Amino acid sequence: METMLTVDKLGKSFKDKQVIKDVTFDVRKGEIMAILGPNGAGKSTTIRNIMGILYPDEGTISFSGHEAIPRYKIGYLPEERGLYKNVKVMDILLYLAELKDYPLKKARERALSYLKKFDLEGQENSSVEELSKGMGQKVQFISSIIHEPELLILDEPFSGLDPVSQELFKKEIRNLAENGTAILLSSHQMNLVEEMCDRLFMMHNGERIIYGDMDDVKEKYANFKCTIRGKNDQRELAGLPQVERVEQDDDTSMLYLAKNVHAASWLKNLPESLSVQELSIDRISLHEIFIDIATDGNIAQKEGAANA
Repeated sequence: METMLTVDKLGKSFKDKQVIKDVTFDVRKGEIMAILGPNGAGKSTTIRNIMGILYPDEGTISFSGHEAIPRYKIGYLPEERGLYKNVKVMDILLYLAELKDYPLKKARERALSYLKKFDLEGQENSSVEELSKGMGQKVQFISSIIHEPELLILDEPFSGLDPVSQELFKKEIRNLAENGTAILLSSHQMNLVEEMCDRLFMMHNGERIIYGDMDDVKEKYANFKCTIRGKNDQRELAGLPQVERVEQDDDTSMLYLAKNVHAASWLKNLPESLSVQELSIDRISLHEIFIDIATDGNIAQKEGAANA
């Protein structure tokens, strides 16, 4: 798969504090790549260096093998929204398309098509300040893709969206990837990241912690968890083989299993006296991996970084 964006050994400091160190990853054509980390991890600084808003102290950023990234080939949805509030929706979309040297006639056609797709038909003459937060988010998203970018950077794209609008965004982001757009996505909504992304790059304290295919990361870092609904003694469950810890919430018990447990074989350890109304076994979620790292847990320290 063709590599569109390459970030190699990126470093950036502000005064005496190094904010990012030796950050290295790539984004490939037609994939959705997640860049993740707790607040202060260095995600925004990394994105701003890619966008040319900041300049790195160390390392290189290249696009399709070239050091200079043509601005018209990049779409950017920032976390902090910046549309002119007193400007009409169509005017702002055409203005931003013109800044990317995109043909205005084609931009108008695409704008009308996307406004209809995102349930904003008839809003082209409304000012941005007249729109709800969710509607404004849709217009901001349209502005980032109206010029058909080859690389799309999305920073918290689902912010302010209701579930229906989230589904619209998810569908469109997948469509863009299927049509060859390279997408770098930053979000704190781990369930959506886990559902949508092909690979991930997770940062903490300015450095890479985890990097790899989503499935490989889950296999390497996400041990199995068995959830049992039924009234059971926590101490008895904790004494079962290969159970690292047990958490209980009312009549639901969550058994966190040791690494490399063979799930089907482990189930044979459950005693017949166990109260089971429902039982499921799966790997811990990306959300739980994220929480472990954000709270200085030991997932990454025990395993090291996964390589793509």
